[in-house]
Amino acid sequence: MKRLLKIVPAAAFRLLPGRVRHELLRVGLYAASRGAPAEALKRLLALEKEVGGLIDETAMRYEGGIHPKHRLTRYHDFFVERVKPGERVLDVGCGSGAVAHSMATRASAEVVGIDLDPANIAEARRRFAHPRLTFVVGDATRELPGGRFDVVVASNVVEHVEDRVGFYRAVQERARPARWLVRVPMIDREWRVPLRKELGLFAFSDPTHFTEYTRESFELEAAAAGLRPVHVQINWGEIWAELRAAS
Repeated sequence: MKRLLKIVPAAAFRLLPGRVRHELLRVGLYAASRGAPAEALKRLLALEKEVGGLIDETAMRYEGGIHPKHRLTRYHDFFVERVKPGERVLDVGCGSGAVAHSMATRASAEVVGIDLDPANIAEARRRFAHPRLTFVVGDATRELPGGRFDVVVASNVVEHVEDRVGFYRAVQERARPARWLVRVPMIDREWRVPLRKELGLFAFSDPTHFTEYTRESFELEAAAAGLRPVHVQINWGEIWAELRAAS
Protein backbone atom coordinates (compact mmCIF):
# COMPACT_ATOMS: atom_id res chain seq x y z
CA MET A 1 0.00 0.00 0.00
CA LYS A 2 2.79 2.44 0.90
CA ARG A 3 4.47 1.76 -2.46
CA LEU A 4 1.16 2.32 -4.25
CA LEU A 5 0.68 5.66 -2.45
CA LYS A 6 4.12 6.71 -3.68
CA ILE A 7 3.54 5.61 -7.28
CA VAL A 8 0.03 6.97 -7.82
CA PRO A 9 0.67 10.57 -6.66
CA ALA A 10 3.97 10.56 -8.59
CA ALA A 11 2.21 9.42 -11.76
CA ALA A 12 -0.48 12.08 -11.31
CA PHE A 13 2.17 14.73 -10.59
CA ARG A 14 3.98 13.92 -13.86
CA LEU A 15 0.80 14.63 -15.80
CA LEU A 16 0.95 18.28 -14.73
CA PRO A 17 2.76 20.80 -16.98
CA GLY A 18 6.42 21.24 -16.10
CA ARG A 19 6.03 24.84 -14.94
CA VAL A 20 3.17 23.85 -12.63
CA ARG A 21 5.21 21.01 -11.10
CA HIS A 22 8.13 23.39 -10.51
CA GLU A 23 5.90 25.99 -8.85
CA LEU A 24 4.26 23.42 -6.56
CA LEU A 25 7.67 22.17 -5.44
CA ARG A 26 8.89 25.72 -4.87
CA VAL A 27 5.82 26.60 -2.80
CA GLY A 28 6.21 23.40 -0.77
CA LEU A 29 9.84 24.14 0.00
CA TYR A 30 9.02 27.72 0.93
CA ALA A 31 6.32 26.46 3.32
CA ALA A 32 8.80 24.02 4.87
CA SER A 33 11.20 26.90 5.55
CA ARG A 34 8.66 28.88 7.59
CA GLY A 35 8.27 28.80 11.36
CA ALA A 36 10.87 28.39 14.09
CA PRO A 37 14.30 28.26 12.41
CA ALA A 38 15.50 25.08 14.15
CA GLU A 39 12.39 23.12 13.19
CA ALA A 40 12.40 24.56 9.68
CA LEU A 41 16.03 23.54 9.24
CA LYS A 42 15.22 20.00 10.37
CA ARG A 43 12.44 19.79 7.77
CA LEU A 44 14.62 21.20 4.99
CA LEU A 45 17.59 18.99 5.83
CA ALA A 46 15.32 15.92 5.85
CA LEU A 47 14.03 16.93 2.42
CA GLU A 48 17.60 17.50 1.22
CA LYS A 49 18.51 13.96 2.32
CA GLU A 50 15.55 12.50 0.46
CA VAL A 51 16.26 14.51 -2.70
CA GLY A 52 19.91 13.44 -2.52
CA GLY A 53 18.85 9.80 -2.50
CA LEU A 54 16.59 10.35 -5.50
CA ILE A 55 19.41 12.11 -7.34
CA ASP A 56 21.70 9.12 -6.70
CA GLU A 57 19.08 6.65 -7.94
CA THR A 58 18.35 8.71 -11.05
CA ALA A 59 22.05 9.29 -11.72
CA MET A 60 22.61 5.52 -11.71
CA ARG A 61 19.81 5.05 -14.23
CA TYR A 62 21.37 7.83 -16.30
CA GLU A 63 24.70 5.94 -16.25
CA GLY A 64 23.18 2.52 -16.97
CA GLY A 65 23.44 1.12 -13.44
CA ILE A 66 26.85 2.44 -12.33
CA HIS A 67 26.99 5.69 -10.35
CA PRO A 68 28.47 8.49 -12.52
CA LYS A 69 30.79 9.48 -9.66
CA HIS A 70 33.03 6.63 -10.83
CA ARG A 71 33.54 8.50 -14.10
CA LEU A 72 33.31 12.10 -12.97
CA THR A 73 35.58 11.97 -9.92
CA ARG A 74 38.03 9.55 -11.62
CA TYR A 75 38.71 7.86 -8.30
CA HIS A 76 39.51 4.58 -10.06
CA ASP A 77 42.73 6.25 -11.21
CA PHE A 78 43.99 6.41 -7.62
CA PHE A 79 43.85 2.62 -7.33
CA VAL A 80 44.97 1.80 -10.87
CA GLU A 81 48.05 4.04 -10.67
CA ARG A 82 49.20 2.37 -7.42
CA VAL A 83 48.90 -1.24 -8.59
CA LYS A 84 51.63 -2.90 -10.65
CA PRO A 85 51.16 -5.42 -13.48
CA GLY A 86 50.95 -8.96 -12.20
CA GLU A 87 50.32 -8.01 -8.57
CA ARG A 88 47.67 -9.96 -6.71
CA VAL A 89 45.02 -7.58 -5.40
CA LEU A 90 42.20 -8.20 -2.94
CA ASP A 91 39.27 -5.79 -3.35
CA VAL A 92 37.34 -6.01 -0.08
CA GLY A 93 33.67 -5.03 -0.31
CA CYS A 94 33.97 -4.92 -4.09
CA GLY A 95 30.27 -4.22 -4.65
CA SER A 96 29.33 -4.52 -8.31
CA GLY A 97 32.99 -4.87 -9.30
CA ALA A 98 33.77 -1.65 -11.17
CA VAL A 99 37.02 -0.79 -9.33
CA ALA A 100 38.21 -4.41 -9.43
CA HIS A 101 37.61 -4.47 -13.19
CA SER A 102 39.58 -1.24 -13.67
CA MET A 103 42.59 -2.68 -11.83
CA ALA A 104 42.47 -5.93 -13.80
CA THR A 105 42.12 -4.29 -17.20
CA ARG A 106 44.07 -1.05 -16.81
CA ALA A 107 46.80 -2.15 -14.37
CA SER A 108 47.05 -5.78 -15.57
CA ALA A 109 46.71 -6.98 -11.98
CA GLU A 110 45.29 -10.32 -10.81
CA VAL A 111 42.26 -9.19 -8.83
CA VAL A 112 39.97 -11.01 -6.42
CA GLY A 113 36.84 -9.09 -5.47
CA ILE A 114 35.09 -10.24 -2.30
CA ASP A 115 31.75 -9.06 -0.94
CA LEU A 116 29.30 -10.23 1.71
CA ASP A 117 26.28 -9.70 -0.55
CA PRO A 118 25.62 -12.49 -3.08
CA ALA A 119 23.56 -10.07 -5.21
CA ASN A 120 26.58 -7.76 -5.56
CA ILE A 121 28.79 -10.66 -6.64
CA ALA A 122 26.19 -11.89 -9.14
CA GLU A 123 26.03 -8.39 -10.64
CA ALA A 124 29.84 -8.11 -10.73
CA ARG A 125 30.15 -11.43 -12.54
CA ARG A 126 27.46 -10.42 -15.02
CA ARG A 127 29.02 -7.04 -15.80
CA PHE A 128 32.75 -7.66 -15.59
CA ALA A 129 33.88 -11.09 -16.79
CA HIS A 130 37.66 -11.05 -17.35
CA PRO A 131 40.43 -13.69 -17.16
CA ARG A 132 42.39 -11.73 -14.51
CA LEU A 133 39.30 -11.11 -12.39
CA THR A 134 37.59 -13.38 -9.84
CA PHE A 135 34.59 -12.53 -7.68
CA VAL A 136 33.71 -14.46 -4.51
CA VAL A 137 31.08 -14.17 -1.80
CA GLY A 138 32.58 -14.03 1.67
CA ASP A 139 33.87 -12.21 4.74
CA ALA A 140 37.45 -11.05 4.17
CA THR A 141 38.21 -11.23 7.89
CA ARG A 142 37.42 -14.96 7.99
CA GLU A 143 37.52 -16.56 4.55
CA LEU A 144 39.92 -15.73 1.74
CA PRO A 145 41.23 -17.58 -1.30
CA GLY A 146 44.60 -19.19 -0.54
CA GLY A 147 47.93 -17.38 -0.84
CA ARG A 148 49.04 -13.88 0.02
CA PHE A 149 48.03 -10.66 -1.70
CA ASP A 150 50.32 -7.78 -2.65
CA VAL A 151 47.64 -5.13 -2.18
CA VAL A 152 44.33 -4.85 -0.29
CA VAL A 153 41.84 -2.30 -1.60
CA ALA A 154 39.02 -0.94 0.59
CA SER A 155 37.08 1.65 -1.39
CA ASN A 156 34.31 3.18 0.74
CA VAL A 157 34.24 0.06 2.91
CA VAL A 158 35.98 0.68 6.26
CA GLU A 159 33.37 3.21 7.42
CA HIS A 160 30.74 0.43 7.22
CA VAL A 161 32.67 -1.71 9.74
CA GLU A 162 32.04 -1.32 13.48
CA ASP A 163 35.36 -2.81 14.67
CA ARG A 164 37.63 -1.19 12.11
CA VAL A 165 40.93 -1.82 13.92
CA GLY A 166 39.98 -5.49 14.23
CA PHE A 167 39.03 -5.52 10.54
CA TYR A 168 42.39 -4.12 9.44
CA ARG A 169 44.30 -6.55 11.64
CA ALA A 170 42.31 -9.63 10.61
CA VAL A 171 42.65 -8.94 6.89
CA GLN A 172 46.33 -8.03 7.29
CA GLU A 173 46.99 -11.33 9.07
CA ARG A 174 45.22 -13.43 6.42
CA ALA A 175 46.15 -11.58 3.21
CA ARG A 176 49.63 -10.38 4.31
CA PRO A 177 49.66 -7.44 1.85
CA ALA A 178 52.59 -5.08 1.39
CA ARG A 179 50.17 -2.16 1.27
CA TRP A 180 46.57 -1.03 1.54
CA LEU A 181 44.75 1.43 -0.72
CA VAL A 182 41.86 2.96 1.20
CA ARG A 183 39.12 5.46 0.36
CA VAL A 184 36.85 6.82 3.13
CA PRO A 185 34.40 9.74 3.56
CA MET A 186 35.30 12.81 5.61
CA ILE A 187 33.09 14.10 8.42
CA ASP A 188 34.28 17.68 7.85
CA ARG A 189 33.36 17.67 4.16
CA GLU A 190 30.92 20.58 4.49
CA TRP A 191 29.30 22.91 7.01
CA ARG A 192 25.92 21.12 7.03
CA VAL A 193 27.46 18.12 8.81
CA PRO A 194 28.08 19.93 12.14
CA LEU A 195 24.77 21.75 11.71
CA ARG A 196 22.94 18.42 11.45
CA LYS A 197 24.71 17.26 14.63
CA GLU A 198 23.77 20.50 16.41
CA LEU A 199 20.12 19.96 15.52
CA GLY A 200 20.18 16.36 16.76
CA LEU A 201 19.96 14.87 13.27
CA PHE A 202 21.92 11.94 11.86
CA ALA A 203 25.00 13.54 10.33
CA PHE A 204 26.73 10.78 8.35
CA SER A 205 26.27 10.55 4.60
CA ASP A 206 24.96 6.96 4.80
CA PRO A 207 22.83 5.33 7.51
CA THR A 208 25.09 2.23 7.46
CA HIS A 209 28.23 4.21 8.37
CA PHE A 210 29.70 3.66 11.83
CA THR A 211 32.10 6.58 11.40
CA GLU A 212 33.31 9.30 9.07
CA TYR A 213 36.74 10.86 9.31
CA THR A 214 38.96 13.83 9.73
CA ARG A 215 42.48 13.26 8.44
CA GLU A 216 43.70 13.05 12.04
CA SER A 217 41.10 10.46 13.12
CA PHE A 218 41.82 8.36 10.03
CA GLU A 219 45.57 8.30 10.67
CA LEU A 220 45.11 7.56 14.39
CA GLU A 221 42.82 4.63 13.60
CA ALA A 222 45.26 3.25 11.01
CA ALA A 223 48.10 3.54 13.54
CA ALA A 224 46.07 1.61 16.12
CA ALA A 225 45.80 -1.18 13.53
CA GLY A 226 49.56 -1.17 12.91
CA LEU A 227 49.39 0.70 9.60
CA ARG A 228 51.09 3.96 8.64
CA PRO A 229 50.12 6.32 5.82
CA VAL A 230 52.74 6.77 3.11
CA HIS A 231 50.42 8.86 0.92
CA VAL A 232 47.24 10.77 1.79
CA GLN A 233 45.22 13.05 -0.46
CA ILE A 234 41.87 14.79 -0.03
CA ASN A 235 39.44 14.70 -2.96
CA TRP A 236 35.69 15.25 -3.23
CA GLY A 237 35.21 15.25 0.55
CA GLU A 238 37.05 11.94 0.87
CA ILE A 239 40.45 10.65 2.03
CA TRP A 240 42.35 8.53 -0.49
CA ALA A 241 45.33 6.88 1.19
CA GLU A 242 48.09 4.32 0.77
CA LEU A 243 48.97 2.50 4.01
CA ARG A 244 51.80 0.14 4.87
CA ALA A 245 52.46 -2.05 7.88
CA ALA A 246 54.30 -0.08 10.53
CA SER A 247 57.85 -1.38 10.99
